[in-house]
Amino acid sequence: MIPLAAFFLGLLVGSFLNVCIYRLPRDESVIRPRSRCPHCGRPIRWYDNVPVMSFLLLAGRCRDCGAAISFVYPVVELAAGGLFAAVAAQFGPTLAAAKYAVFVSMMLALAFADLAERILPDEITLGGAAAGVVSSVILPLESGLASVFLQLAGWQAPARIASVAESLLGAAVSAGMLWAVGEIYYRFRFREGMGFGDVKMMALIGSFLGLRQAFMTVLVGSILGAALGLIFILLFRKGLMYQLPFGTFLAFAAILLVVT
Repeated sequence: MIPLAAFFLGLLVGSFLNVCIYRLPRDESVIRPRSRCPHCGRPIRWYDNVPVMSFLLLAGRCRDCGAAISFVYPVVELAAGGLFAAVAAQFGPTLAAAKYAVFVSMMLALAFADLAERILPDEITLGGAAAGVVSSVILPLESGLASVFLQLAGWQAPARIASVAESLLGAAVSAGMLWAVGEIYYRFRFREGMGFGDVKMMALIGSFLGLRQAFMTVLVGSILGAALGLIFILLFRKGLMYQLPFGTFLAFAAILLVVT
């Protein structure tokens, strides 16, 4: 029953994520005004705003103007529901489940925002990085490289202190690594190959998962980007210079590491 309850909670969170995905890249408030049709601007009635169900009942059309509603809305809602259920099944009713539910929600929002707008909003990346550090106090990360450094310095730090150090190290090193890769690419090719939003996103991932998992995220994300990106370019004939949304692949990789 817990995964089922988590699924329905995820549907509601997914509805809010859709608001974030649409509004944050446009620097709009996610609180006001109420949800509106992007075509006619009319407020959406509460009974037309039920996750997934309203999309099906309206046959994917606005009740007022008849304009098509993007299929991305139910996809995000169902994805959030499925991820919440997967997290609940893996961690049960625990603080870990709450932490990773928040994390996968942010990854989902960033994945679709980058895919649609090529923007990774600071409200999520930087705010999420701070949340990751705070969460490392409440739910300590596994011992990692930070603990080794502390021991070499002769300090047997308490678990929570070592966890915060691991979170900060994961954020700083993983973000710095991605920044260095982008900088090297720019020096050799004289064109931007890595947006700074990706760097800030890695700070978020590193703060939540720690350094080792952050490295794995970059590795898996790069593999996904190379394989799926090449397929996309060939199918849609975008050309090899087409700039892929790397943040989307990083988000999917981080989600995979959490739920598998």
